Amino acid sequence: MFKKRLLLSLCAASVLAAVTALAGVIGELPEVGKAAPEFKLKTNEGKEVSLKDYRGKWVVLYFYPKDFTSGCTIQAKNFQRDIAQYDKANAVILGVSVDTVESHKDFCAKEGLNFKLLSDTEATVSTAYGSLMEGRKLSARNTFLIDPKGTVVKVFPGVKVAQHSEEVLAALAELQKK
Repeated sequence: MFKKRLLLSLCAASVLAAVTALAGVIGELPEVGKAAPEFKLKTNEGKEVSLKDYRGKWVVLYFYPKDFTSGCTIQAKNFQRDIAQYDKANAVILGVSVDTVESHKDFCAKEGLNFKLLSDTEATVSTAYGSLMEGRKLSARNTFLIDPKGTVVKVFPGVKVAQHSEEVLAALAELQKK
């Protein structure tokens, strides 16, 4: 059984590395089972938050390219649509892009978003999470599930926006059963 798990882990790591390379992303994706990289960023409300502020809660940390674009709007609205289910699961949603605090504020107001968007204008957090597009200062569309202790427990590289919130909720439910 141990050998089978090891083999599956190695295969999964190889697939993640290949996906990252194909996507032209700078940095490496954090490993499942390791501590999530810490950060401090400003929210759409202009307040500074850190990952440590969310200890005791599940964190859905999602990176996306740009406010007000079609795919990013669909993804954000789907998370907003499902916010009650995330609340019920003791989970918070944090969106990260290289957009400014002001852009995030306007995006949240226009789209009726009630979760925090974090401004990573220097792209340091996007880079730390292997989520910065190479050759462009845009965050790559990756999502990380972080447990209440601050450990990365699931990585969704190169997500497709249409069913992503449902996919995250299903993974969250499965992880919370354990």
